[in-house]
Amino acid sequence: MKRTLMTAAAVCALNIGVVACAADGMSDAAARETARSADLAVAVAEADAAASSDQPYPVSTAGAAAFVADAETRLAALGEEAARIQWTRATNITHDTMWLESRVNAEYTELQVELANGAARFNDVQVPDDVRRKLNLLRLGIVLPAPNRPGAAAELADITTRLDSTYATGKFEFKGRQITLDEATILMAESRDPAELEALYEGWRTISPIMAADYTRMVEIANEGSRELGFADTGAMWRAGYDMEPDAFAAETDRLWEQVKPFYENLHCYVRGRLNAKYGDAVQPETGPIRADLLGNMWSQQWGNIYDVVAPTDGGESSYDLTQLLTSKGYDARKMVETGEGFYVSMGLPELPETFWERSMITRPRDREVVCHASAWNLDNAEDIRIKMCTQVNGEDFYTVHHELGHNYYQREYKDQPFLFKNGANDGFHEAIGDFIGLSALTPTYLNQIGLLDRVPGEAEDIPFLLKMALDKIAFLPFGLMVDRWRWGVFDGETTPAEYNDAWTANMLRYQGLVPPGPRPENAFDPGAKYHIPGNTPYTRYFLAHIYQFQFHRAACKQAGWTGPLHRCSIYGDKEVGERFERMMEMGQSRPWPEAMQAFTGETGNDASAVTDYFAPLNVWLTARNRGKDCGWET
Repeated sequence: MKRTLMTAAAVCALNIGVVACAADGMSDAAARETARSADLAVAVAEADAAASSDQPYPVSTAGAAAFVADAETRLAALGEEAARIQWTRATNITHDTMWLESRVNAEYTELQVELANGAARFNDVQVPDDVRRKLNLLRLGIVLPAPNRPGAAAELADITTRLDSTYATGKFEFKGRQITLDEATILMAESRDPAELEALYEGWRTISPIMAADYTRMVEIANEGSRELGFADTGAMWRAGYDMEPDAFAAETDRLWEQVKPFYENLHCYVRGRLNAKYGDAVQPETGPIRADLLGNMWSQQWGNIYDVVAPTDGGESSYDLTQLLTSKGYDARKMVETGEGFYVSMGLPELPETFWERSMITRPRDREVVCHASAWNLDNAEDIRIKMCTQVNGEDFYTVHHELGHNYYQREYKDQPFLFKNGANDGFHEAIGDFIGLSALTPTYLNQIGLLDRVPGEAEDIPFLLKMALDKIAFLPFGLMVDRWRWGVFDGETTPAEYNDAWTANMLRYQGLVPPGPRPENAFDPGAKYHIPGNTPYTRYFLAHIYQFQFHRAACKQAGWTGPLHRCSIYGDKEVGERFERMMEMGQSRPWPEAMQAFTGETGNDASAVTDYFAPLNVWLTARNRGKDCGWET
């Protein structure tokens, strides 16, 4: 799950790089252009008059158009400056770079708050649809709005920069030495010693209690700013960015979860049984929730690292390991990225610019602290696209490279849109683009196409392949939902600061059916041990992306004329699919997301049936293996 470029204070903010916050729809393009041209012509004179008299733009159709044009110019200019400072801090964490980022974040937040309040002046003015959409985006585009009072933006920026850097520089003692998250992540993936896994799980969570006071204050400031913008709280403001009412969006995500929940429970039941068989009742009971540290991932959000523990004893064996294929073929970090680029180019998209290779951070530097969390950046909203990764040669990062480049190619496709439309149709789209390509990139079909596999395995290996995919894709879904469910409760006051950790643990149990390996300390702040909490990245986008990517994949395979199982389909090299893909991406955020969805898939809504279609053979297999077991858990 990857962070796209934003300020530390406002990850979904208005185009300091990329990320999406959709708003209301628009109408016929010709009418829009005619109205806009006329309005702007009148607005120029009015705007000049307003500027010379130091008065706000007139509350009129022309004034609104001029206000939006000026807002886009100001945001673009400051956004590029902020992005370059943020890149510098993320790739070289020092006191000075943190200071610089904090100051520019405060300046950008103040500008956003000013423009959001300015946009509200035109709420009752009749304007062309594209101007209305931009006005709404100005109001909805702040992840953490500071209130409009002196010092608030600076305080918020100081807090968010401090939170982000505390996470990025976190270390803890393990077996007599200090280790980083990178090291702990590898150990979690490889260890099968329950005591060691517990020490790693609990050790990483010692970096976050210090964040709790800052986080509490951050919530107070952001909620004050959200209320000034007319929202009940910051969570309600986040939910308003999906071309539907906030409560309707929450209900829609619940509906999607109910579509896939039975499959997750089937997977949970099977995995729990295999863990019980390996570790015994004292470590993992045969019934109830799963012990979270046994799943091979620091946050238990993806379980693919324990495939060796849960691999089928019948139903076929996998004849290859992607990490071993990569190392045996001499892949290094750059070749991994070049291979990812090759997928997009094979669909007819252009090669990455030379500056991408000159300016990206593809491996972890040895001489300084950096933010290793993988992310894709566009520093000038044009051609200065980059990735920031501490790439390792393994199957997980092979997938991540294809994912992150999806952000870059999306950014590049919508670069000719007006500034406020340089974004994904919604933030779930931005995550799903690369994940959709990743579904093809992990198929043995694609690995054979690029020479990593000598032959495509037969149907006997379908269950092992689908189980590996489900351990990551299906296991992630409840986690993708619970992170923001926790934050929504924090923002609306249902969860008090004293209840932060208990509420997080309760959500783990409710959605994932997981429990920590032991009692948590009184001062625990486990949410802070997940990057997207101190990094303030809205997380429901990743849940949506895990639905959208399968919708995109099913539609693309149909367009390509594929008639076999979805899990064997690769669209590598299909330029016709690439053309439709480009048409969707070029739209950016200029239209409501259902129209972007329709442009590529022919569908206008969210539909998790594509997920169940993809995994249908595995679900049948799991159901047979779980027959007679006491599946589920008490919440």
